[in-house]
Amino acid sequence: MPSRTKPRVVVTRRLPDVVETRMMELFNCKLNLDDMPMTQQQLAQATKEADVLVPTVTDRIDAGVLSQAGPQLRLVASFGTGVDHIDLKTARQRGVTVTNTPGVLTEDTADMTMALLLSVPRRLAEGERVVRSGRWSGWSPTSMLGHRIWGKRLGIIGMGRIGQAVARRARGFGLSVHYHNRRRVHEDIEQELEATYWESLDQMLSRMDFISVNCPHTPATYHLLSARRLKLMQPHAVVVNTSRGEVIDENALTRMLSAGDLAGAGLDVFEHEPAVNPKLLRLENVVLLPHLGSATLEGRLDMGEKVIVNIKTFADGHTPPDRVVEALL
Repeated sequence: MPSRTKPRVVVTRRLPDVVETRMMELFNCKLNLDDMPMTQQQLAQATKEADVLVPTVTDRIDAGVLSQAGPQLRLVASFGTGVDHIDLKTARQRGVTVTNTPGVLTEDTADMTMALLLSVPRRLAEGERVVRSGRWSGWSPTSMLGHRIWGKRLGIIGMGRIGQAVARRARGFGLSVHYHNRRRVHEDIEQELEATYWESLDQMLSRMDFISVNCPHTPATYHLLSARRLKLMQPHAVVVNTSRGEVIDENALTRMLSAGDLAGAGLDVFEHEPAVNPKLLRLENVVLLPHLGSATLEGRLDMGEKVIVNIKTFADGHTPPDRVVEALL
């Protein structure tokens, strides 16, 4: 897209002021000042006028949207790490490059994972509700008893950047780290993290006290934690998900939590978000968060900087540093 004129960039949601200001300086930029999610029709219209579309992870850039794109659309610079909201095959067929913002959210998401690993067994959210409701009558030796995490086993599903960051934190809290991954990580990483590899996810699930989901959502990981696999877990086990809701069969998880077949769950993402299963809302043994895993100012600014670099590099006629390669997903 090398050109002397500024590329026409359409941004689908409000971004931090610093990021939007810089975009306005560099590009011919159309912002979403109302911050209302765009409909599929509005997204399609944006692709008809934009040289570059900047969507977020909640925008569905599917074949229906991309098929209506004008010939000038050459880049989808997504503000986020995951790309499961973009039809990569259709983008490739139409000659549209896709970029994302990997790496910048690793520590923030790992922090949130660790927060949930602590919150669920120690009943922190439940205790906070008791205090706010005025029902707390004072300390008691048997009140609100939870479980310690020190000395327990943590199984990490997905040992990429975030999974490894979770493992480093978990070691500090005395957890024994285990993991299942599409490919075994390098021996040096295993030694550093003191992590045990399980080729069989089924075998790992049946032996863990905690499971942390840290893999991306792809066709291969949809309902990776199916009803069958969830039933392999021990009744005292806790599931934490800061990745994507679609990786877990949410209905099956809810049934097992309701029946006491699982001890608890910490969920920052949901299968049909922003909709949440009403039965989940009624459970005391679940901590529910509104997709806060990457919600730090520092992380959002870093994401914006990556989007800007990707657009500018592409506009200058070069391959953007964070180009998504479909075959590697």
